Amino acid sequence: MKVVVLGATGGVGLETLRQAIAGGHQVKAFVRSPARLEPFAGRIEIELGDLLNSGALEKAIRGCDAILSAFGPRLPIAKSDANLLRDFAAALTRAMQQAGLRRIVIVSTAFLFKDAIFPPAHLFGRLFFPGVVKDATAMERIISESDLDWTIARPPQLTDHRHTGRYRIRIGHLPAFGFKISRADVADFCLRTIEDNSSIRQIIGISN
Repeated sequence: MKVVVLGATGGVGLETLRQAIAGGHQVKAFVRSPARLEPFAGRIEIELGDLLNSGALEKAIRGCDAILSAFGPRLPIAKSDANLLRDFAAALTRAMQQAGLRRIVIVSTAFLFKDAIFPPAHLFGRLFFPGVVKDATAMERIISESDLDWTIARPPQLTDHRHTGRYRIRIGHLPAFGFKISRADVADFCLRTIEDNSSIRQIIGISN
């Protein structure tokens, strides 16, 4: 499968690149700056561009089979990035529709699980990261209202622990006591899910 990784220079994105290559996929990374991708030279296709530019995105994704997006703002979030995820989702949906590409797995946040009690993810998010909650909610709304074949993954706190391939998933909810998950296991979930048609148009909680 030919996949495009967005947010490829972040923690989940880099793990996604490593595992996608190991899994035999053709991989393209669409990034603003390629400096962190030097270890992948010769093993992936790298295209430079702005993720908020739907025209550039369309060009980059045309002819590919699926998108894996781990794109997100860096913390602390600058005022200029307050609507970054919303604007990204708008550009991405336009680009995918124009390119005729339907399949996407996109990483969001467990802060949006309003029914989570152990941990109280939504309460914690609203108290300490209200901007992330607002922007991620807008992103998910744009993606979910599109006609794309989307899957939204909502992990809790991300760690740098090793790749285990063992984690819990729950459709529409955060697994109970789902406090953490490694970036490597989020990448594993995304790659497994990309070819799983039963996950289309599902919001899935994942945790270790």
